[in-house]
Amino acid sequence: MASNDSFRIAVRKFGPFETALQKLWDSYCAETGCKLKVEMVPMDLDDLYEAIIGKHGLKNGDWDIAHVVTDWLFEAWTSGALEDLQPYINHNPPDDFPNGWSKSLLSMQQFGDSIVGLPFHDGPECLIYRKDLFDDSNEQQRYFDQFGKTLQAPQTWDDFKTVSQFFTRPEDNLYGTVFAGLPDGHNTVFDFCLQLWTRGGELTGKNGQVIINTKAAAEGLAFYRDTLRDNTMIHPNSMQYESVQTGMAFARGEAAMMVNWFGFASMCEVIDESKVKGRVDIAPIPCTAGNESASLNVYWLYTIGSGSRHKQVAYDFIRFATNRRNDKLLTLEGGIGCRISTWKDSGVNAIIPYYHKLEKLHQNARSLPQKANWSQIAKIIDEVVLQAINTDTPIYRLLEAGQQKINAIDKTSLNYANTL
Repeated sequence: MASNDSFRIAVRKFGPFETALQKLWDSYCAETGCKLKVEMVPMDLDDLYEAIIGKHGLKNGDWDIAHVVTDWLFEAWTSGALEDLQPYINHNPPDDFPNGWSKSLLSMQQFGDSIVGLPFHDGPECLIYRKDLFDDSNEQQRYFDQFGKTLQAPQTWDDFKTVSQFFTRPEDNLYGTVFAGLPDGHNTVFDFCLQLWTRGGELTGKNGQVIINTKAAAEGLAFYRDTLRDNTMIHPNSMQYESVQTGMAFARGEAAMMVNWFGFASMCEVIDESKVKGRVDIAPIPCTAGNESASLNVYWLYTIGSGSRHKQVAYDFIRFATNRRNDKLLTLEGGIGCRISTWKDSGVNAIIPYYHKLEKLHQNARSLPQKANWSQIAKIIDEVVLQAINTDTPIYRLLEAGQQKINAIDKTSLNYANTL
């Protein structure tokens, strides 16, 4: 448990987040005279979840502030882990609240009259690609000679496969694409949902129950299995990488394209390690013929622990951290600011020329279902995807077995939701 004179922040482990937060805290203390000693603890996804929710760290006072991703929000709120920020906002609202943010970044943390977090880091999923490779006249000619069509950012999954294979050149340490296949209950689940949605499928039924045993899910999972097994198109470390590592591999110039969070495109323009600065662009995620592209809207928030001993300081800090100036600072460090003003900022767009496209990405972005037991359901989906990749069990059998497990726990969640 935190001592009375220390201030603890649970941080999503990522270099730009860590450097930005330290700068923000130093600036906050300089402006306010705050003398609390801060301890920022960067953690990977599983460790972060366990520290703040699994072990009730937000509830019992271990953490004053924590980064919470939207697919954990419902569980964290219904378990009593999060402080309601509405009274603080009523007394001293953030600058230009709520109009300074897109509605898509304010809805998921709203529970009735309660607001449980302020947007920290955003960036829907999109196709990120090396425009220098796609625009190269020699590459264009080679591609046309081989396939009889123009080389461009792929709009269908079939073209995605073809282009990936075309650019895979192990001798040059270049691969067509890279995926985040590390089994952490997140990235493979996100990929599963995108494959489902871009084939016209739905993740939930009319009653809100999660449904994965469908034709669209089977087709998407089969494609995903084939892709992650295909060494003629994919980075060889894909099964060991989570999303940050895939983003770094792309920044090092090891992949021609990837489906990933917008933030990893932006990062390529601002971090010193990037070898593709000025060579990156984004496009909609591919889909199957006759269907529409989709994106996934998962974002991170600043939240305050219900057990914090420094709640007013915590609110004052996150209010400070999310103002216009500091939202832009986060962006220039390599994160993704959430304010509309940052998206449209001429200085930001001069450095990251596709930054203004964020607003359009949000128009096609979908969200994961808000359920108290979503982390359990996500782990089941994760298991199904990993079994598909690592075994030859028929896809339909894996989906059937996964659906049975989901049904067994989803009935409980529906009953629980009806009592709230």
